Order: sequence, then structure tokens, then C-alpha cells
Amino acid sequence: MNAESDEEGRATASVASGSSAADGRTAERELGSRAPAYIRSSRVLHLSWQAGIFVVGLAVVAAGIVMLPLPGPGWLVIFGGMAIWATEFVWAQLVLRWTKRKVTAATQRALDPKVRRRNVILTTVGLVIIAVLVGIYVWNFGIVMPWKIDR
Repeated sequence: MNAESDEEGRATASVASGSSAADGRTAERELGSRAPAYIRSSRVLHLSWQAGIFVVGLAVVAAGIVMLPLPGPGWLVIFGGMAIWATEFVWAQLVLRWTKRKVTAATQRALDPKVRRRNVILTTVGLVIIAVLVGIYVWNFGIVMPWKIDR
């Protein structure tokens, strides 16, 4: 084989892999902007688009951070903001891919029968210990209500 046919083979392979990535048949999408083509065609429009995506993502992530100590789905909202950022920024796409891999691995470990059996045993032992301690407390001190109801 010569250099030209070797380059053609590589070009054909890259086109084939690129078309499969564009069709969505691969597990991982390509990194980069998901903005429409007419927005990407103008540099100013694309920068303003990215600024808007950044501000919206920042607002969602900030709301998630506020929800961490307050009632609400804090982590879910934070990951939603990261998903908004991932539509435009490669670093957010990489963070989301890493997070998905870690969550998938943790899910697989949690579903392992040995780990589930261990978790059930530890939970049962913990609940028995708490029940015994509450029983000892009630035996020694009784149940005293903080209010007095006279009839």
C-alpha cells in the first residue's frame, strides 16, 4: 500500500465514524457547541449565545446550591444547570460524562447481591440497636409528654 491509499483509508474511517456519531448510534456524542448552525456562523452571535447559556446555567446552579441546605432537590437542580452548560461548553460536557460514569459504577456496586445483603444486615442491626436503646430509655425514664392536658 502507498501513502495515498493509506490516507484515503483513514479519511474513509473518520467519515464513517463521524457519520455514526452524527446519527447517534454511538454511546458518546461529540464534544462542542450544540448551537444551531446560523448562530455558529456569526462570531458575535455565537459569543452572545454562549453568554446567555452561561448566565442561565449559572442561575440554575445557584438555585441548586441554595436548595442544598433548604428543602428542594438541590443536587438534581445543580446537575440540570450543568446539563444546560454542557450544551455549549466542553468542560461541562466532560464533567457530566465523568459524573455519569461514577453514578453508573456506584449503581452497579449497590445492586451487587453481596453489597445489598451486607447493607440489609447492617441496617437491621442498626435498627435493633436503636430499638434497644429507646426501650432502655423508656424503661428508666418513662414517656413524659412536654405538654400537660388536664381533663
